[in-house]
Amino acid sequence: MLKHSLLRSCVVGLGLLLATSSWGATEEYGYPIKDKYVATVVGTPSEYFADLPKKIPFKTRRVSIFPDREIPDAFFYDSELLYSVALQRKAAPLIFLIAGTGSSHNGGTNYQMARAFYQAGFHVVSLSSPTFTNFVISASRTGVPGHAEHDAEDLYRAMEKIHTLLLEKDDIEITGFNLTGYSLGGFNSAYVAKLDEQRRSFNFDRVLLINPPVSLYNSISLLDRMAENIPGGVDNFNLFFEDLMRGFGEVYKRSSGDVGDNFLYDAYRAMDLQNEELAALIGVAFRLSSASMVFASDVMTNYGYVKPKEMRLTRHTDLQHFNLVVSRLGFTDYYHEYFYPFYRDTENAGNRDDFVRSESLTHIQDYLLSTPKITVMHNENDVILEPGEIDFFREVFGDRAKIYPYGGHCGNMSYRDNVAHMIDTFTR
Repeated sequence: MLKHSLLRSCVVGLGLLLATSSWGATEEYGYPIKDKYVATVVGTPSEYFADLPKKIPFKTRRVSIFPDREIPDAFFYDSELLYSVALQRKAAPLIFLIAGTGSSHNGGTNYQMARAFYQAGFHVVSLSSPTFTNFVISASRTGVPGHAEHDAEDLYRAMEKIHTLLLEKDDIEITGFNLTGYSLGGFNSAYVAKLDEQRRSFNFDRVLLINPPVSLYNSISLLDRMAENIPGGVDNFNLFFEDLMRGFGEVYKRSSGDVGDNFLYDAYRAMDLQNEELAALIGVAFRLSSASMVFASDVMTNYGYVKPKEMRLTRHTDLQHFNLVVSRLGFTDYYHEYFYPFYRDTENAGNRDDFVRSESLTHIQDYLLSTPKITVMHNENDVILEPGEIDFFREVFGDRAKIYPYGGHCGNMSYRDNVAHMIDTFTR
């Protein structure tokens, strides 16, 4: 468990944190990292950051989504959904932020976005990804995340309850509603916006999708293949991890213990990591996120995928051997062995190929084409897109797409031009 938390904090928290629609050839784009793997892992060097307040009134709260739900004793601490807010003292529009794969409401990327939007005058509500363990346990109706429509329904239900609490307990004035998310959270935002067209609880003014996948299956397959870049293969994970931690440790010593905004960038330069190693790092980080999700889901549904059906876990159960099992499972393992069979059996999901097609933005392409309030911000060299998939955003969104020439997967989200574009999307 310690290894997983260290790698998550070093990679996900700090790095993955991931005609007119293209970036014009004559325009200058100053983000300094052109390699897609380097950008994805190290993010934005601090001298290129947007100028944002260091602190905002960003507070964690809890809400009960399913008051009558029985929570397994092993997850006694996750009975309520955690979320964060940063509220203005005057009337203001509200924006919901949805985190990326396996990420929490108060993770680094969501907090950075919250700082930007709070400074711009928004009430901010920050939500975890439906794939985050706390969300799976407390807010997922089925307990099996990754289903585009069900995840949107779960997010929407949580947003409605949070909105009610804001009005009842905080007595704030909300002048309009907006929505954004990054990576999988961007994908979720598209489906939440479509659901809102039917439910009309929010009538979103603007929606921004940041670095979303086109096809969930294509992207998880890419990420699983990246994990195969571990020198010596997945079976050599422990040695790869230990070498990586030694390298981080040496950089940490030379920095006199100062783990600042540029720590990962400095570590990358000092360790001379090659693209294959960077790809492995990205794949492993996402795999660890999937491991936590798979275990939580299996326990909640008692499906018997990892944990035997007859076994009951308590708060005192040693989970280490389960941790070893799920850390070897990739996203595609989850998809083929658990996710698809679950929905095939419970909801007659149809054949596997049709199900793959339904878990994509192409499935709601007509809606995206016809909805001017939805825009997208993406990168030409995003590592979670198959070759040619970036063209989907040009063709569907036209001049509503801002596609930067490089930045990897969410690596340039803290860059000043990107932050300015995010804010401009909702304030112009």
